[in-house]
Parts: sequence; C-alpha cells; structure tokens
Amino acid sequence: MPDVGELVKRLRVAPKTAAGLRAERKRISHEAAGSSGAEVLALAHRLIRARVARFVAYELVLHHEAAIGSLSEREVEKLGAGVAHWGDIDAFACLIAGPAWRRGRIADRLIRTWARSDDWCWRRAALVATVPLNSRAQGGSGDTRRTLAICRLLISDREDLVVKALSWALRELAKRDAAGVRQFLADHRDRLAARVIREVSNKLESGRKNPRL
Repeated sequence: MPDVGELVKRLRVAPKTAAGLRAERKRISHEAAGSSGAEVLALAHRLIRARVARFVAYELVLHHEAAIGSLSEREVEKLGAGVAHWGDIDAFACLIAGPAWRRGRIADRLIRTWARSDDWCWRRAALVATVPLNSRAQGGSGDTRRTLAICRLLISDREDLVVKALSWALRELAKRDAAGVRQFLADHRDRLAARVIREVSNKLESGRKNPRL
C-alpha cells in the first residue's frame, strides 16, 4: 500500500473537479491493487477523516474486489457515518451500500432500518441504495421486490430530498419493470407526492422525467 499521508497530499493538490479527483483515484487504485481489503478500507476511512471528497474513498473501495467483497453491515454503516449532504449520501448509497446489498453483504433488514430512521439522510440512502439493484450501468440486473419494498416504506415521506430519491428509485426500476412501476403508481396514487407521480409517469410515457426540457 502506498504511503497514506502521501496519497492524501496528492488528492489535496489534484484539480478540485470530479474528473480531476477521479483521475487521481484511478491512479491510486492501480497502485493499491495488491493491497488487502483491510488496507483499502483503512485508507478509505483515512481519506474521509482528512475530508477528501467522499466519493473518492467510496470508489477506492468499490474498485477493489477484496475490499468491496469483505464489507460487513458494521463497516458499511461506518463508511456512511456523518453523511449530511445529498451528494455524499448518493455516493455512499450508489458506491457502497447498494453494491454491498446486491452482493448479499448487508441484509434487507438493515435497509429497512434506514428507511425508518428519523434522519432524512438515511431515509434517502435507503432509497438510493435500490438504484444499483436496477441500473445496468452500475451492474444491476433488476430487483422489483426489494426496490418496491423500500419505496412502500417511504410513500408518505414529504422531506424534499427523500421525495426526489423516491422518484429516482422508481424511475430506475421503470427501465427494468415498467409494468410493476405502473401498478405501484396506480395502487398508491393517493399517498404519493405529486412530484413522484409526475416524474415517474413522464418517464414511463416518454423515457424522460421532464420531457419538455
């Protein structure tokens, strides 16, 4: 494993853009390819403590087979501790929680617990974690049952960023199971936020959430 302090310095001087940080992350992933999963997880936590963009730490774990393959529920929640911005929440859910869930490293029960949290950040994370189950680009093969189970728990939630996440989760599933999503809208139309109904219906009808844009 390369010297952690040196890696932190490299990331701090890298261009402060997603592309610039990702390019440096790819170099670090190459250098850390022979490291153990535990070493890569330790590096991810060090980067988070150093306040490097969280997606960098999460991508290092995702792209190291021993690290992502060894995640436990405790480790996943530790990696997500302190998330407070929607961008960090989505990075955590798409790069760590969702892939770990898809691999069977964390149980449905844990995601349901997040969905019932008093903290909107964890409720959003629960919904966004369904995206890697269904997104082809993220390796998903489709999972209507688990996706809709989480969506049902948050039908009545009116926290804005949770409503947006519910729309996203359903729109992603619609690419895999349009009929299932149509039925979900029909069954719960009286409880769903207007935004969810509008965006998901648009996606089903036109392939876009906002067809006029």
